[in-house]
Amino acid sequence: MGRPRGFDEEAVTRAAVALFASRAYDGLSVDDLVTGLGVHRNSLYKTFGSKRGLYLTALRWYLRHEVAPLLDTAPDTEALLREGPRLDLLLLAAAEQAPLDAEVGTLIAAVLRRLDEVLGPDAANRLLGLRLRARIHTGE
Repeated sequence: MGRPRGFDEEAVTRAAVALFASRAYDGLSVDDLVTGLGVHRNSLYKTFGSKRGLYLTALRWYLRHEVAPLLDTAPDTEALLREGPRLDLLLLAAAEQAPLDAEVGTLIAAVLRRLDEVLGPDAANRLLGLRLRARIHTGE
């Protein structure tokens, strides 16, 4: 029988969301993740399989628990702009990983379609563009 897990998987997943939203997938090494999450490398690999496995787990959690409720409760551009930082992982995943990883692409495309439904394509594009500009301007 294996040793019991020494960390809360959901807490680690939420922390991974924050890390990936701040530095993106390619901006984080496994060492960065181990340090930032406070888990041992072996535990990370045993639980999530790989850096990509952790990323997908974090992305799915984020889309389900952060983005979906946001789109359900803030149906206009201005309200979503006030929640800007909560959209950062969506923005980074769309720009960085969706073009390279079909699974990420499928997840992000579904959310972007929902964003288009909620706001309309022009407003959705404006929202993401403004959030991108805010990240560049403030260095977040």
